[in-house]
Amino acid sequence: QAQLVESGGGLVQPGGSLRLSCAASEGIPRKNILGWYRQAPGNQRELVAEITYIGTTTYAESVKGRFTISRDNAENMVYLQMNSLKPEDTAVYYCGHRNIYSTQPAWGQGTQVTVSA
Repeated sequence: QAQLVESGGGLVQPGGSLRLSCAASEGIPRKNILGWYRQAPGNQRELVAEITYIGTTTYAESVKGRFTISRDNAENMVYLQMNSLKPEDTAVYYCGHRNIYSTQPAWGQGTQVTVSA
């Protein structure tokens, strides 16, 4: 069964850092694109970052220079290092996967990230 399990969310002060992790089950093709998406209250879910099997990355403009996505193909894991966090980064963060022919990812359950003093 294809599953994504996120971890690492929490409460952090503005300017702080968090690292999100996502474990992809054996049912998810290892060559799929993996990514992180987020949804704040009242907003649509949006792309944060994606990474291909060979390491090509895409970032939302709002996180460029602050967030870094990485993956471990051997372990089928994807990570999101988030630095210089801002209150507007507060959202539920979802791990997702898709193949190169699809524009619609399948998501995990999500993990809450709250940036507040």
